[in-house]
Formats: sequence, structure tokens, C-alpha cells
Amino acid sequence: MDTNALRSLATLIRSNRLAALGTLRDGSPFVSMVVYAVSADLTSFYLHLSRLAIHTRDFIADPRLSLLIHESDRGESDPQTLTRLTIQGDAVTVSKTDSDYEAIKSLYLKKFPDAEMRFSLGDFDLYAIKPKSARYVGGFAQAFNLTIENFREAGKIS
Repeated sequence: MDTNALRSLATLIRSNRLAALGTLRDGSPFVSMVVYAVSADLTSFYLHLSRLAIHTRDFIADPRLSLLIHESDRGESDPQTLTRLTIQGDAVTVSKTDSDYEAIKSLYLKKFPDAEMRFSLGDFDLYAIKPKSARYVGGFAQAFNLTIENFREAGKIS
């Protein structure tokens, strides 16, 4: 990936708040909307979710999941050329006893200050997703399979 593609990837990840979360429910795909925060180096995506939610119960049973982050469709051009990123990875609970829990919580609350109250609820946990594989489409004929190093490189771009 060249610098322009890496910059576009970083902008897509940092400028969005919503993602489509795909989980496995009884062996079939299930997709829902979630909000996410991301680490500075773009290698970890954080979700704060209730264990009562269907998607959370799904990835507790089978941690494999997918996130889709995409550019908003403004109705101005061919939607097939919208920038998008699909990540495959596993959900891992960030325990309140983990050394980086408070830093991740702070990062999440910086992006979503209205979520503060949910951190006091007993059924909500933080989850980390580290990409195992990813596909980035930056427009027509601009598709890339990404490595974790691509995320790190993009994370260095401001």
C-alpha cells in the first residue's frame, strides 16, 4: 500500500464511530451495529457491550467475528466506490484487572463520553478485537489484503 492508501485507511478508521459486527449465531451469520474505539496504532478495536446482547452472547460462544467500517453514502456517486474495511478477528474480554484496562476505558470514553454510565452496569464489558485478516477497498480497483503491519503503518500517519 502506498502512503495515500494508508492515509485513507487511517482516516476511514479514525473518522467513523459505527461498524457492522458480524457474529455466528447457531452456525449462521448475524449482523448488528456497534460503536468502536481504536488504539493509536490502529491494531486493536474496542467495543463496550452488554453480555445480554445477542451479538455478545454469540462471540462469547464463538469468538470469531467480523467488523465492517465504511464511508458514508452521500448519494453523490457510485456506492460501489465507497471506501470500506472488513476485519476478521476474535473478541477477547478486557478484564478490569488487566494493566491496560483503565487506558482502554479512557480511550473509549474520550470517543463516547455518554457511555460513562454504562461502565457502572454489571453486564457491560470491554472487548478487544485484533485483526487476523482484513480487506480494504479504497475505491474502484483499489483493493488490498492487509497485515497487522499495514495497520501499524497507517497508525503512524496523522
